[in-house]
Amino acid sequence: MRKQNYPEAGTGKILIGLFSLFLLTGYAQFAFGAPSGSTAIRVSDDIELIRLSSNAYIHVSVTEMEGFGKVSSNGLILVDKGKAFLFDTPVTEAQTETLTAFVTDSLHAKIIGFVAGHWHGDCIGGLGYLNKLGVISYANQMTIDIAKERGLPIAKQGFKDSLSLKLNNIQIKCYYLGGGHSTDNIVVWIPSEKILFAGCLVKDMASKGKGNLSDADVREWPQTIKKMIDKFPSSKIVIPGHGQYGGRELLTHTQKILME
Repeated sequence: MRKQNYPEAGTGKILIGLFSLFLLTGYAQFAFGAPSGSTAIRVSDDIELIRLSSNAYIHVSVTEMEGFGKVSSNGLILVDKGKAFLFDTPVTEAQTETLTAFVTDSLHAKIIGFVAGHWHGDCIGGLGYLNKLGVISYANQMTIDIAKERGLPIAKQGFKDSLSLKLNNIQIKCYYLGGGHSTDNIVVWIPSEKILFAGCLVKDMASKGKGNLSDADVREWPQTIKKMIDKFPSSKIVIPGHGQYGGRELLTHTQKILME
């Protein structure tokens, strides 16, 4: 596995690199992931929330990347009756602290669980901070193993093929369907919301290429996307790791890019 050197941010060493490295073409304003008609909530100068429903929000954070300018990354927040789950953190611990404070103070919920999409910094950059808070964290066992090897923050509980969680009565389904953007990437399915948080496995409609392939499984990626298309026929909202969310068209768009 290729070794990389990463800058430090916040109070600890955080993985910054190996994003899809996606420029903000077509996103002149800060509401990067918010199509027309969506409700965007400003959290700070570099964090926004996009409200999808009374229970679900996309968190969009922006990080300055040398040579690429400002890069946005998406995560998901699920809130119900004073409790919350976080799916992927912003890149830095400082941003994660800001987001956590907003969830507590403005959404009136305590983050009780965290799920990592894969091992890159746009998923686990703030995991060290969440671990300090005592948040129960979950990840693909492959993600945990890679994080250990690289000296990165480690989730407390691992799984292999699938994981079922609950936020009160809201079901959360996590699946490892195969390699793609990274060898360890998972997807999260919220059945009641018809939300598929696909992360960096899926490209937004503005993307024209595969992005950074340093840790990708290019051979398996198309099959992983096909599994997603077949497994989640009722999905209404598909959230990519970067850029605007959409519907199932993001899956077929990614499939087309991978076949080119």
